[in-house]
Amino acid sequence: MDVAFIDDDETLRAANAQALTLAGFAVAPFPSATAALGALDASFPGVVVTDVRMPGIDGLELFRRLRAIDPDLPVILITGHGDVAMAVEAMREGAYDFVAKPYPADRLLGPIRHALEKRRLVLENRALRRAAEETSASDMPLLGGTPAMERLRATLRQIADADVDVLIEGETGAGKEVVATALHRWSPRAARPFVAVNCGALPESVIESELFGHEAGAFTGAVKKRVGRIEHAHGGTLFLDEIEAMPPALQIKFLRVLEAREVTPLGMNETRKVDIRVAAASKVDLLDLVRTNAFREDLYYRLHVATIRIPALRDRRDDVPLLFAHFLDRAARRFRREPPPMTATVRRKLDEHNWPGNVRELAHYAERVALGLDDGPPATPAPPAPPGGALPDRVEAFEAEQIRQALAATQGDIQATLAALGVPRKTLYDKLKRHGIDQSAFRPRR
Repeated sequence: MDVAFIDDDETLRAANAQALTLAGFAVAPFPSATAALGALDASFPGVVVTDVRMPGIDGLELFRRLRAIDPDLPVILITGHGDVAMAVEAMREGAYDFVAKPYPADRLLGPIRHALEKRRLVLENRALRRAAEETSASDMPLLGGTPAMERLRATLRQIADADVDVLIEGETGAGKEVVATALHRWSPRAARPFVAVNCGALPESVIESELFGHEAGAFTGAVKKRVGRIEHAHGGTLFLDEIEAMPPALQIKFLRVLEAREVTPLGMNETRKVDIRVAAASKVDLLDLVRTNAFREDLYYRLHVATIRIPALRDRRDDVPLLFAHFLDRAARRFRREPPPMTATVRRKLDEHNWPGNVRELAHYAERVALGLDDGPPATPAPPAPPGGALPDRVEAFEAEQIRQALAATQGDIQATLAALGVPRKTLYDKLKRHGIDQSAFRPRR
């Protein structure tokens, strides 16, 4: 249902319902506020259009009761000339818009379309947050309902109990450490250490000591004994990120660790047994490196027992809104702010951006939105027409810019914008549609 239309005048109610139906809306007509209240709740996906003057519960009281049910439910008031002042006051309280009688049949179409878009965004935002809240804690790092994510979770569950080493492949920012962490948490090793090492971040001069450990005096500067990361992961999981950056000489030593499950710290002759599961991650195809002798073939096949490929975010676009809602709530808690509502500008970014940085880029974008720093001003001024452009094009560009400036100055307040521009309400809505200007983008965030 798109529109709930309330009017005690049967003739007017039927005429408006017919006009809205012909315009493509699904309409539910109600003869009274009481009847409408019995059918509407916070999950209503549409817009309420109500006459003000009605017996019993009038339109203003209906608006206030609906606002108590859901403050984000758009209510458009139909007023007589003498009720305009009351309607303006109702808009200050949160009514979406008002239309003064008499009005042409298509007068309601613009406000209803805009209100429906706002309502869609509100309900979508609620649904996303609810889905994030209802996701179990163990699945939270792997949010998503696309087939690719369902397959990924199923694969992880399947191999979590099988004590095999795993190779995780995925682009930068796709969530390789998140997958490795989930694999560890879902395995019998969950109570033991999860040790993460980024091979690409460690200088070649220290990576061997970091991994294998050393005895005091093993080399210059080794003033005391150090337990290496491999030994520290005993009983748990060792996650090696960017394993493609591991030096060739170290690849030989690490292959021995995988095969014998033992480690020899620098400066020692004795080996120590280690019980570890290795999850190695690479942002490139290791087999390509094997072909160019940039990575050891035997180490590759030793790691290649079980391979998990993480899909890029652009390949599971339907998961973007849910992930964004999760990251936005997390960022809002971190910055001690209320999560801002989903705007048309943000929604457009989520839908159209290709997310080359994958989940990491999306998380950072959510942080900017939570701080009110999302990409630039809410609306970008239209580019000026070139000096040699046709006069109608230059006039159109000038008109669009004047409307944007007025909306920016009034913070999206339609009444104030109408007064500033001196145009009828219908004319303004028609121009907003023609120029592709989103009025809600100029409203201050709550």
